[in-house]
Amino acid sequence: MKIVGPKGRLKILVTGGCGFIGSAVVRHAIRAGHAVVNLDAMTYAADARNVAEVTDSPDYAFVEADIRDRTALDAAFAAHAPDAVMHLAAESHVDRSIDGPAAFIETNVMGTFNMLEAARTHWERAGRPEAFRFHHVSTDEVFGSLGPTGQFTEDTPYDPRSPYSASKAASDHLARAWLETYGLPVVLSNCSNNYGPFHFPEKLIPVVILKALSGAPLPIYGDGSNVRDWLYVEDHADALLAVLQRGEIGRSYNIGGENERTNLELVRTLCEILDRLRPRGTPHTDLIEFVPDRPGHDARYAIDPTRIREELGWRPSVTVEEGLERTVRWYLDNEDWWRPLQQRQGVGVRLGTVEGPGA
Repeated sequence: MKIVGPKGRLKILVTGGCGFIGSAVVRHAIRAGHAVVNLDAMTYAADARNVAEVTDSPDYAFVEADIRDRTALDAAFAAHAPDAVMHLAAESHVDRSIDGPAAFIETNVMGTFNMLEAARTHWERAGRPEAFRFHHVSTDEVFGSLGPTGQFTEDTPYDPRSPYSASKAASDHLARAWLETYGLPVVLSNCSNNYGPFHFPEKLIPVVILKALSGAPLPIYGDGSNVRDWLYVEDHADALLAVLQRGEIGRSYNIGGENERTNLELVRTLCEILDRLRPRGTPHTDLIEFVPDRPGHDARYAIDPTRIREELGWRPSVTVEEGLERTVRWYLDNEDWWRPLQQRQGVGVRLGTVEGPGA
């Protein structure tokens, strides 16, 4: 479908806007002159402080609602009549999906179904406006695991290997089905691993930074050879707005940082930055500790960003070294943000240790 996305000022309903990536989208969209309705259930990984920069803006509205609650979604659409939807709300931590997969199915699959139906109802009642968009935001993990060569493209077959990635794959298929069956104007994106400010301290980069600051062991799964492509979250937010506004209906866009690193290389880079910014007498690399791998741990992810670069003119603005330094400095300067989060359930505790294939 060769229909170009909406232009000018938009009212965007962002789901999960108090989470890590969602809050970056909220901040970026308001800075760009759009109005935002932030719909968030305020689960364990959400924090209202993530959007403190914009909460006093007349262009910002907040709705506390769960995407599993269709009645609440219908009420939000009726009250705010958005021009577009950016659907980011999801359970996203692979380790948690291994320990408790039900929440991932309920939120990522059924929640996305509810969002699509609520958006379709709103769109049809509004006369099926051509400029409306439903942007479904997903992950490269739906494509499975790569060998030492090759990259994921938008045409790579799906091969999810964890409850998390399977639930996101299902939600991607639902979004495409609602386009084909009902004509809902859907665009999709699949991103690589995000990092940056406001990253909830259960993922690798914030875990390493905060454990290093306390002198605790730095856990790395297996031998640290797993490869990821790292995308600075502010770059990702910029790309997502580009997809929403300029992407073609029915098109999907892979968003990568063009920054492949093994987990061990990444942790060593963080240690080198911390050695400079917060020296401890001995190198932080002395704290590295290899721990048993988690079940179904994909060996390598790599994004081919050709489509978004050539069609939308987007590419990342920072290297992983630049982004990691910004991230470390942010955590050093914002202890008042991360310190209270250390008490939340599961933070700092290794999850996903269930024995199974690939363990």
